[in-house]
Amino acid sequence: MVARLVIAAPSSGSGKTTVATGLMAAFVAAGLTVSPHKVGPDYIDPGYHSLATGRPGRNLDAYMCGTELMEPLFAHGAAGCDVAVVEGVMGLYDGAAGAGELASTAQVAKLLRAPVVLVVDASSQSRSVAALVHGFASWDPQVRIGGVILNKVASDRHEELLREALEESGVPVLGVLRRVPQVASPSRHLGLVPVAERRAEAVDAVAAMAEQVRRGCDLEGLLGLARSAPRLGAAAWDAEAAAVPQTPSGGTPKLPAPQTPEGLKNRRPLVAVAGGPAFTFSYAEHSELLTAAGADVVPFDPLRDEQLPTNTAGLVIGGGFPEVYAPELSANEPLRKAVAEFAHSGAPVAAECAGLLYLARSLDGQPMCGVLDAEARMSGRLTLGYREAVAVSDSVLAAAGTRLRGHEFHRTVIEPAAGPDPAWGVHRPERRVEGFVQRGVHASYLHTHWASAPGVARRFVEGCAR
Repeated sequence: MVARLVIAAPSSGSGKTTVATGLMAAFVAAGLTVSPHKVGPDYIDPGYHSLATGRPGRNLDAYMCGTELMEPLFAHGAAGCDVAVVEGVMGLYDGAAGAGELASTAQVAKLLRAPVVLVVDASSQSRSVAALVHGFASWDPQVRIGGVILNKVASDRHEELLREALEESGVPVLGVLRRVPQVASPSRHLGLVPVAERRAEAVDAVAAMAEQVRRGCDLEGLLGLARSAPRLGAAAWDAEAAAVPQTPSGGTPKLPAPQTPEGLKNRRPLVAVAGGPAFTFSYAEHSELLTAAGADVVPFDPLRDEQLPTNTAGLVIGGGFPEVYAPELSANEPLRKAVAEFAHSGAPVAAECAGLLYLARSLDGQPMCGVLDAEARMSGRLTLGYREAVAVSDSVLAAAGTRLRGHEFHRTVIEPAAGPDPAWGVHRPERRVEGFVQRGVHASYLHTHWASAPGVARRFVEGCAR
């Protein structure tokens, strides 16, 4: 059984990331193996979690992956660990817009039967904190608020007033953190700056968070609360099992062998995955699924590498911040040409959001790969939210008619928004088509989680093998 805690808050900006990351690092310093998790589609916080724990940060997204996968995905990530720390998203009860509790921190806590620690920004209140905590603790009887951490406390006297107010709430105070501006991590238009862009500073920030949590929190009390979580019964998610197609009767038929050139027989196709500071958005399960489906996954950095990895048979370019690095990406002309030649050959290319921009003719006037007949630019409008989509065209990722849930998260626009063969028809929140399917390329703004549809990875690898 893995001990576990969910770190939640009444609202965004209360200090969840500081507490969750600091607690992970403090537990590691105490000799524990810690499994890091994040509720929702966030790509940036898991980078800090990974830095704190030395393990992949993993997301638990009940909207994209379905409620039935929350416990198996959690068990997969937490296997062999002493304790798991799950950072929530937004306010405790905030979920997908118009969908009730779906994808909320509260829902994930209930699915994992995990106690919740509420991080409260106490900077502008004293006795009212008791009413706030009481309201959150009593709103849903199935959500167990096991303790509260008071953040941004101004002084000893302020702490005394807060503790007195909470004595009658029945919710123990498990930590008090003072205002310490130096642990704040820099942010920009989509949240925190990713670890890959500021690793040295991020290491210092995580160390400061850990020290603040160690000094201000009851680590033994928090660990005891985590260990009070009941045993979970679901089997851990397994990439190899997920990557094998299932027949309606539950059997696992053998797929016909793909037709491969004579020189490549008995060789696993190599899938190159873009990384580095410009392409930091990815889910750990994607590479695991590609590997389980029969590929060898090799990272490369479009800012530094001038050629794709040798024998590349498929290319995955995920999300990130190419707009920040547009001049450097544009200056790497050898790689831009190599990507364009690879895409024009008909080989499989899967591009999401930042990858879409990189394949365009230009980004903010800077030449990109020119694979897509489209121009991209920054805009003043944030596009953010869950999406329901159906594949419009057959592609290397999905057959036409395949339904998936995804997420959009960007401040850029691309014109036109779709090619002659669009990637997706989006049905939530408005009806539209978007993205591009041409030869082996599938490029779209939509971020998807392949654990919800492992056939995506299998179809892609089969295309690479051909």
